[in-house]
Amino acid sequence: MAGNFSRRDFLKTVGAGAAALTLARCGSSMTGAKTARADLQPNIIFVLADDLGYGDVGCYGQKTIRTPHIDRLAAEGMRFTDHYAGSTVCAPSRCSLMTGLHTGHTYVRGNREIQPMGQLPLPADTMTLPRMLKQAGYTTALIGKWGLGGPNSTGTPNNQGFDYFFGYLCQRHAHNYYPEFLFRNDQRVHLRNKVAGDRRDGAGVATEKVDYSYDLMAAEALKFVEENRAGPFFLYLAITIPHANNEAGRKGMEVPDYGIYANKDWPEAQKGHAAMIGRLDRDMGRLMRKLKELGIDDNTVVFFTSDNGPHREGGADPNYFDSNGPLRGIKRDLYEGGIRVPLIARWPGRIAAGTTSDHVSAFWDFLPTFATLGGTKPPKNTDGLCVVPTLLSIPNKQKEHEFLYWEFHERGSKQAVRMGPWKAFRSGASGKLELYDLETDLGETNDVADLHPDVVAKIEGYLTNARTESEFWPVKG
Repeated sequence: MAGNFSRRDFLKTVGAGAAALTLARCGSSMTGAKTARADLQPNIIFVLADDLGYGDVGCYGQKTIRTPHIDRLAAEGMRFTDHYAGSTVCAPSRCSLMTGLHTGHTYVRGNREIQPMGQLPLPADTMTLPRMLKQAGYTTALIGKWGLGGPNSTGTPNNQGFDYFFGYLCQRHAHNYYPEFLFRNDQRVHLRNKVAGDRRDGAGVATEKVDYSYDLMAAEALKFVEENRAGPFFLYLAITIPHANNEAGRKGMEVPDYGIYANKDWPEAQKGHAAMIGRLDRDMGRLMRKLKELGIDDNTVVFFTSDNGPHREGGADPNYFDSNGPLRGIKRDLYEGGIRVPLIARWPGRIAAGTTSDHVSAFWDFLPTFATLGGTKPPKNTDGLCVVPTLLSIPNKQKEHEFLYWEFHERGSKQAVRMGPWKAFRSGASGKLELYDLETDLGETNDVADLHPDVVAKIEGYLTNARTESEFWPVKG
């Protein structure tokens, strides 16, 4: 299902200059061969923010929080208006990204805890995005939060295609920005923070705060890029900002300082939220400068997005900064505000600067897209479509989704479908279907299901047939 845009089409579009450069650089040395291959296989950096809302950054309408570097990323690349996360919470959204499957087919469809540390692990034989790229010759790294398998499980990053990992294995552990330890590959790296409380998983209260985990991960990302500049490399930078600390005893938006927002007459949690996003924006600027300094800017595709909509945790209020913009709902909703997220793509000389796309896409599209970029084929069972034609502004080559599907299993089962301009939502297997026309009602305020029985009937068919049964996540009435 990778669409009608092949690797050959990709090379015809971008490969003329790269092919000439390859011929000029080809020689007997291994370095020359590596450089030549990298010309045809761009480096890929995928930055995934945590709980960043559709309206949390300036280029998507944010008026108060300053995000100049992210806005510049959009000005130098393409901004997607109709892009969707894999789910409305962490683990299933990330599983969709890693496997190219929507939540009707993914193995992980919710945040299911596994004691003493971690979430439901991916099976050992899972074909993941990093495994696919590694087989194509990429050096692969995850820096940040994983959430798809705890220590000594089949689901650890190193067991799922990543050559290198630094960060949190467990999502609950990641609630702590001053943990006692992080992981480097399969080993614990002890930090300088003194933690009181549950030392089993580092989730206790930090009594001495020295190493802010986000800053460590941002520095580690720059180091990885520098050390692997010869390429091709895939960096999955799954940062934890602006997720809340919502563990008992330390709830809040934990950040070393409030920066330019310190003197604002705002609640503390809102200062923390803004400062977190400001810190993220600062480091996006550092990352882009690093690519230019190393001379690999033109051969690196950068994607920036979020795993789901904004949260109401740790004192944060998504209404305070209008974090979901014009959309209804937040994290844990299957309305647009819970699943529609920012997506920016930048590739100098390939993606036209300052462009906007309303192509309807989702996390499960990245696996076939990266397969085309990386010179390999995606697995046959992907739910995704390659969006390279959209990135390269070749709309007549872009295949469109018949529909997008989600299911969610907290506080009862919920399902949603996007089909053309229509958005449908249902709570429970026997619940009444709500239908919205997103072209005229982006905020999903006017249920028009009774006016369009033909559309309702078609979508109800998708709700029944778009999924496979799961032992962990049945759709309940």
